[in-house]
Amino acid sequence: MEIMPLGDSALIVRVVDDFARDPDASLNAVLAAFRSLEAAAIPGVTELAPAYSTVAVFFDPARTEPFERLTTTIRSTLNASSLANENKIETPLIEIPVCYDREFGLDADDVARGAGLDPAEVIRRHSSASYRVNCVGFIAGFPFMSGLPPELATPRRAAPRKEVPAGSVGIGGAQTGIYPRTSPGGWNLIGRTPLRLFDVQRDPPTTLQAGDRVRFREISREEFDALSQ
Repeated sequence: MEIMPLGDSALIVRVVDDFARDPDASLNAVLAAFRSLEAAAIPGVTELAPAYSTVAVFFDPARTEPFERLTTTIRSTLNASSLANENKIETPLIEIPVCYDREFGLDADDVARGAGLDPAEVIRRHSSASYRVNCVGFIAGFPFMSGLPPELATPRRAAPRKEVPAGSVGIGGAQTGIYPRTSPGGWNLIGRTPLRLFDVQRDPPTTLQAGDRVRFREISREEFDALSQ
């Protein structure tokens, strides 16, 4: 475990060294650390943000312990609980309906060419895989998910689009993700979901959280239109 300062009001706890070696186990370890720190409710800590191999700890310098004592508290908290519980992480399975219609899959042909597959086979493989949300970021509610079949991995577009519609499902490198709101973006678009993944009126506002397991369900354009209403 490594704890490093991140400015004067945050620090980074590095839980694992190599996420790529075993993404599922790495994410479980990060989530265990995140939940242990959350349960500890350390005075002055204002926010915790899990990522691929780290947990960011944001704190109010006026309300928390000196940095050295804070790191000692964090280290003792994690040594006492998180490592023992990392294999007991239970996360929900969430189904996301996706329409892979050509109108929405603007880059499906590019992905198919890169994979040496028919576009229909790209859709079948993308929708039959199991995914895990590694972290949420970039824009509010955007899930970065591992589990993409390796043959579908496609580099990000050389020229990002200035506007990607909300709900767009894309492939960026070895990951898949969903744009929760209209924004610029450079991922390869292969479909779109009618679900609203970010809503400030909900608690929590994001549909997907780090650790969630995701399956995509292919739907028709008619079902997409019905669910969009």
